[in-house]
Amino acid sequence: MIIDGKGIAEKIYAELAEERARIARPVMLGILVGTNDSVIESFVRIKLRVAARLGVEIVREEIGDGAVTAEAVAALARLADRVDGIIVQLPLPAQIDIDTLLVAIPPEKDVDGISGAPRVRPPVAGAVAEILRCERIDVPGKHAVVVGSGRLVGRPCASLLKELGAQVIVVNKGDALDPLKDADIAILGAGEPAFVKPEMLKKGVILIDAGTSEAGGKVIGDADPACALKASVFTPVPGGVGPIAVAMIFKNLFSLIEKAGGK
Repeated sequence: MIIDGKGIAEKIYAELAEERARIARPVMLGILVGTNDSVIESFVRIKLRVAARLGVEIVREEIGDGAVTAEAVAALARLADRVDGIIVQLPLPAQIDIDTLLVAIPPEKDVDGISGAPRVRPPVAGAVAEILRCERIDVPGKHAVVVGSGRLVGRPCASLLKELGAQVIVVNKGDALDPLKDADIAILGAGEPAFVKPEMLKKGVILIDAGTSEAGGKVIGDADPACALKASVFTPVPGGVGPIAVAMIFKNLFSLIEKAGGK
């Protein structure tokens, strides 16, 4: 089963359009951007298109390549004063202390679920939860392997699987990947092009590829596309987890507005 992420996202957008109609005021989403990168810009453009579709205004705040942490925190504060939700578009310039910046995100405006006290599930983990739900996958007791421990994919997906009752192992790029051989569920989030091969996996694995990187001008995932022949469930890149994760950003935005009594 190859997951149609766009199809799942469309169903979410139909629900979100109804939610947006119940919010009788302008809705604004802020994006803090600090790296001039073609892949990052492509991600921002996708959010802009969805925002226009749902009647959400995007407020973009840019920081220069030479910005320091204090300047980034100040830019974040300017956004927080104006918008209902905030995205910190990672990566940012290397000299910025990301942990300090993320802690400064007001939890009630943290649509990515990465602040010090998040009130929503991070979008990629939300997308994984939606895929597991749609495919009626029974998670408790399953042996799960998460490749990567980043704040956007690895950590939240490992937490999700533990919450759902799976036995979870986290491995990182550069570690031995032998645990994948026994995985019932594998979540990939290392950002290493096509490094997971079919022979690393057991037949019937549920393979959710949330890793993205650029090669030859194209966005590709962590899994070799041939892994689809080995998996019982497979998410392609692009078109798998990504579209659902974008939908979850806006689902989180409307959820935070509702929690704040902003309808």
